[in-house]
Amino acid sequence: DVQLQASGGGLVQTGGSLRLTCAASGFTFDNNDIAWYRQAPGKEREGVSYFSTSDDYKYYRDSVKGRFTISIDIANNTVALQMNSLKPEDTAVYFCAAVEGPLPRIRSMPHGNLFDYWGQGTQVTVSS
Repeated sequence: DVQLQASGGGLVQTGGSLRLTCAASGFTFDNNDIAWYRQAPGKEREGVSYFSTSDDYKYYRDSVKGRFTISIDIANNTVALQMNSLKPEDTAVYFCAAVEGPLPRIRSMPHGNLFDYWGQGTQVTVSS
């Protein structure tokens, strides 16, 4: 039984930083595909970052490029999303997602339907 557990959310001021972590049981992140999505109140879920670990391909949505970094800790089987220079528009519930990969021919943000496993979400609130 696969379970993903996202953590690290919180309340920060504009310009602050947070590090989200996704831990897995029953699933190994190495050589598989991982992503972070977010959903703000009243808005649709949107992809934030995607990491195909088998070929080290990383994708970031334009609004977070240069501010967010996705990474994997193989030894601890965790995935992190380092978020710097946070803005109020980054406020959302953040979800980690994973699938046995690589997803074929994906060189952009995959649709969420392609991921089999999802964490429960962690709230990020950025105050202005």
